[in-house]
Amino acid sequence: MSDPSPIIREVVKRPRNGLVPLLFELPLLIGAGVATLILTPDSPMKLLALPFFVIAFFWPFGLMAVAPNEARVIQLFGRYQGTVHEDGLYWVNPFTTKRKVSVRVRNFDCDKLKVNDHKGNPIEIGAVVVWKVVDTAEAVFEVDDFEHYVEVQTEAALRNLATKYPYDSHDEDETKAGIALRSHPQEIAEQLQREVQARLSKAGVEVIEARISHLAYAQEIASAMLQRQQADAIIAARRKIVDGAVGMVEMALADLSRKNVVQLDDERKASMVQNLLVVLCSNSNAQPVINAGSLYS
Repeated sequence: MSDPSPIIREVVKRPRNGLVPLLFELPLLIGAGVATLILTPDSPMKLLALPFFVIAFFWPFGLMAVAPNEARVIQLFGRYQGTVHEDGLYWVNPFTTKRKVSVRVRNFDCDKLKVNDHKGNPIEIGAVVVWKVVDTAEAVFEVDDFEHYVEVQTEAALRNLATKYPYDSHDEDETKAGIALRSHPQEIAEQLQREVQARLSKAGVEVIEARISHLAYAQEIASAMLQRQQADAIIAARRKIVDGAVGMVEMALADLSRKNVVQLDDERKASMVQNLLVVLCSNSNAQPVINAGSLYS
């Protein structure tokens, strides 16, 4: 089995300044025009004007203007010659091809994709990727269309990322142990950037930033998941209320015992705990009841 073809790396090229060749074009045109007008059609000197016409015709094809944040990939008869990055006017071999490649920072807004998360729930997810070309040779020669390649590979990386993590963690232990799409945006963004970069490195593209721009449950389960989120929020709030109430009861009993305010047996402690928990955990204001007798009558 033959080895795969080596990856073409960028070679920075510095052509000659194009100002002098530009000024040289004018004498060529003047010389060819004067020879055509002065010499008679049957004069053998007429043939001397032909080289001037040929040179004057091909000479401008060697001129090349490079704008800021723009590169030109130079090829001569199919062979890669180098890349010009510095802006200015240059002159190269007129028979070379000069492909323009933008090295500006670009945004790609990935459309909303419908995928299943790690738990199998259908979700809608979208992302924004900030990228730029850092190796023009790889971008031009290693892939067919590097802009389309960025779009396809970003969508593939986003789909793969969504299947690795759940939309949300409904269990406290699960939240501490793992990462969820909704609750860990920074970790998800870093993972997405690494995954997209791994796919685009062969195309000479650097991923500057990648973030989730849209995240929601799919329409068919959105209402059910909203009810679940509301129930989880209620349970979490109740758990916090109960934890706080138990701590306040423990503190009250400890203070009564330490300051010898009143001596309580187990039955009175149980009654006091019950009353305090009802007061502290109730949704409505407690209604006081005056007990004229004792606990045992």
